[in-house]
Amino acid sequence: MVKIRLARGGAKKKPFYSIVATDSRKRRDSDYIERLGYFNPVARGQEVRLTVDEDRLAYWTSQGAQTSDRVKQLVKEFKDPSIREKRVATQQAKAALVTAKLAAQAKAKAYEEVKAEEKVTAQAKAEEEKAAKEAAETTEQEEAPSTEEEKAAE
Repeated sequence: MVKIRLARGGAKKKPFYSIVATDSRKRRDSDYIERLGYFNPVARGQEVRLTVDEDRLAYWTSQGAQTSDRVKQLVKEFKDPSIREKRVATQQAKAALVTAKLAAQAKAKAYEEVKAEEKVTAQAKAEEEKAAKEAAETTEQEEAPSTEEEKAAE
């Protein structure tokens, strides 16, 4: 019996699937009769996510080939652009949420840095005032004649 299913390719943690017509008794990634398209689940930006040769798919299904559940979903998505648009809109919404969250975290971090800097500045100012006050007191003590000096002057 011929099955239309996905055959995995790609590197570790970077999957890439071929949509293939193969004998149902063969292993998932082994030889296949014909490659009907591909599916790239990690496509970004301008990369093509899904391609299906609809003519060859129709031929194999007319010959009695059974499609897997996932391939049925992918073919449905490929044929109906509104499903694709919904998926893209969902991905864009998720990306916007992530961007907003990162912006909020950056703003909070900047606020904390400003507060910490203000605290350090206030401490430095307080230390300067304390040092100036102590210097003024020592200067006053040096300038003021002591009682012994006053008695000697008289």
